[in-house]
Amino acid sequence: MSERIVVDPVTRIEGHLRIEAQMEGQRIARAYSSGTMVRGIELILRGRDPRDGWAYAQRICGVCTLVHGLASVRSVENALDYRIPHNAELIRNLMIGAQYIHDHVMHFYHLHALDWVDVVSALEADPKATSELAQSISAWPKSSPGYFAEMKKKLKGFVEGGQLGIFANAYWGHPAYKLPPEANLMAVSHYLEALGWQRDVAKLHAIFGGKNPHPNFLVGGVACPIDLNSDSAINAKRLSQVQDVISQMRTFVDQVYLPDTLAVAGFYKDWATRGEGLGNFMVYGDLPATHIGDTDHYFFKPGVILGRDLSTVHPVDLDAEGEIEEFVAHSWYDYAGGKAQGLHPYDGETKPNYTGPTLPFRQLDVENAYSWMKAPRWKGKPMEVGPLARVLMLHAQGHEPTRELVGMTLRQLDLPVEGLFSTLGRTAARTLETKLLADAMQGWYDQLVANIRAGDTKTFNDALWEPSSWPREARGVGVMEAPRGGLAHWIVIKEGRIDNYQAVVPSTWNAGPRDPHNQPGAYEAALQDNHEMHDVHQPLEILRTIHSFDPCIACAVHLTDENGEEMLRVKVA
Repeated sequence: MSERIVVDPVTRIEGHLRIEAQMEGQRIARAYSSGTMVRGIELILRGRDPRDGWAYAQRICGVCTLVHGLASVRSVENALDYRIPHNAELIRNLMIGAQYIHDHVMHFYHLHALDWVDVVSALEADPKATSELAQSISAWPKSSPGYFAEMKKKLKGFVEGGQLGIFANAYWGHPAYKLPPEANLMAVSHYLEALGWQRDVAKLHAIFGGKNPHPNFLVGGVACPIDLNSDSAINAKRLSQVQDVISQMRTFVDQVYLPDTLAVAGFYKDWATRGEGLGNFMVYGDLPATHIGDTDHYFFKPGVILGRDLSTVHPVDLDAEGEIEEFVAHSWYDYAGGKAQGLHPYDGETKPNYTGPTLPFRQLDVENAYSWMKAPRWKGKPMEVGPLARVLMLHAQGHEPTRELVGMTLRQLDLPVEGLFSTLGRTAARTLETKLLADAMQGWYDQLVANIRAGDTKTFNDALWEPSSWPREARGVGVMEAPRGGLAHWIVIKEGRIDNYQAVVPSTWNAGPRDPHNQPGAYEAALQDNHEMHDVHQPLEILRTIHSFDPCIACAVHLTDENGEEMLRVKVA
């Protein structure tokens, strides 16, 4: 028996994603990933001042606003060979690190944990036994029997009042849930705690960027002067607040997030054998110790791993023709030279041509175009990007703290190193990466304070600010390791204006469709890797693997006519 499972929309993600899985009995034989929304920022940016590009590029996403803004700024700086002060790099690193930690914790508790945690089962938990469990894995102070009794009471009130709210419409009671009630109650309690925690840690972006989301950036540095004697600059009080945020982040990661991940993973070790797929991993590199471009001193060094081979790291060149190309053979776009060709982003084209189903319940035409995402490839090969790629790269490159964390994790879970190449490994890697970055943030902060004490307060380089000093034509790439993976914005500048702009985002690499050679993208390949379904009408297994990538499809799409008037409004009866 063969049938097609359709999950549309995939929820608990940023944006709009459709997954179709062709079944052979209870096994997924083939999977198709479709981005069901178009992103037009590249067209909006044409003809604008490159120094303003970041403010538009941030709007690509409503979650990863910082990384798109910074990638745009870096693309201009790269095109103009524009160096920025060391303090600016450190402040950017701190903002990026805060984005990672905030994003990863939020993803685990509020987007992904509910694939593994049965909320309703928590009502059966014994608060005393829950307290004993929590205290056995962590020194987190909120672990008393009384505390968990209060959390259970709060959850019971939600259920009895028919107001599950954020916990509604899930597959509670599904046989794939394996946690005992006490572990479920502990995880749900930390879910609620993380809601308050994330509000506090977001303050770091507001301190350095003026606001959050959509913090302010500046080509040539950062938009926050340092003056310890000024109330309107980065002063001693604000630096102390940054230290408080970093300490708060590290404590939550060490005492809640990391122990919870290991505790939950211990009940799902079978997921260490499914959900990998490609076996190819790519890292662009980021978080410079000195200046952007000095990749030898990046925290995340660039490279490619092919076929799981951790003994060989291949170099990446984002400028070279034939390395990074985007294909549209199965995308709702056209290229002037035909849909079979691949284009380097400097020569990229954004020509929408929707040929998909007119009604949402119709199946995708997977033999032709079926997604609003393109299919990026490195030297013709599909790649996975994101936390798993970065942790594997750090491990392969001999980063000792990473090797110690990975070794500890594998020993505690009693798994071989091959267990990293999986849905479970991807989720664990995100947690380990968060621990590494939380610790690294303290080092960047200490460097910044040391520079200030030594009299270095420079945060902006105005040498190339005026377009009169620019070449007639320039092109560059702004490289980031965003929380979800390698992100790059390519820009072509002519006569002081943006002539072409292309953003290849992490979820394009991971969620993109098949290419002209029928090679699947990372989502598709992962779902085709050892997935048996308990119940095709409750596709929890699909959600587990897709959520392990932390999908972030472009968000906030508005349909307008040529006069800017609204064309579509969704009304809930």
